Amino acid sequence: MTLREAKIGQTVRVKKLTGEGAVKRRIMDMGITRGVDVYVRKVAPLGDPVEVTVRGYELSLRREDAQMIEVE
Repeated sequence: MTLREAKIGQTVRVKKLTGEGAVKRRIMDMGITRGVDVYVRKVAPLGDPVEVTVRGYELSLRREDAQMIEVE
């Protein structure tokens, strides 16, 4: 399952980042690394962006970026 498929109000744990190069580095710089818990706060009406809480702060991710984050 990816972060994009997670439901509102669900807390998931990051299993793997599948992005490449600069995109993967940017996601990691935002604090999303393997093993961290991510709480899905809300999703915009059209599904983009996804608002999550990571390491105590709120973060908005594009749908394409959320698709690159495998969670369990």
